[in-house]
Amino acid sequence: MKIKSLKELRKIRKESIDKINLRCGETDGDKIEILVGMATCGISAGARETLNEFVEEIAREKLDNVNVIPVGCIGYCHSEPTVQVNIPGQRPVVYGNVTKDKVHAIVEKHIKEGKPLLNLTIDVDFERA
Repeated sequence: MKIKSLKELRKIRKESIDKINLRCGETDGDKIEILVGMATCGISAGARETLNEFVEEIAREKLDNVNVIPVGCIGYCHSEPTVQVNIPGQRPVVYGNVTKDKVHAIVEKHIKEGKPLLNLTIDVDFERA
């Protein structure tokens, strides 16, 4: 990529800073957290691609109340990549086998609409209605 102007460079810089803030921004009680298990087993199962897809999707949707946070082992090696969604005031939801093709559905249904995707969860503790 060849940068042609200072304006273009500033735009690229802002976009990069915004992506970094999605991954390690300030956490407070009002932000939704998406924790992506990045232990060795998660990475080998594709967690890096999953994490990157969450960052891209959150940026595309311009969701400024969401942080995507890489974490260590979540404890479900048999279901890697694993993702935990923490919405303030609700119980955490753990998803298993979250490949990058499932990210859009999680963002649309769970993050934006507040409806966990029960068919992707691990140890579901919700009433199936």
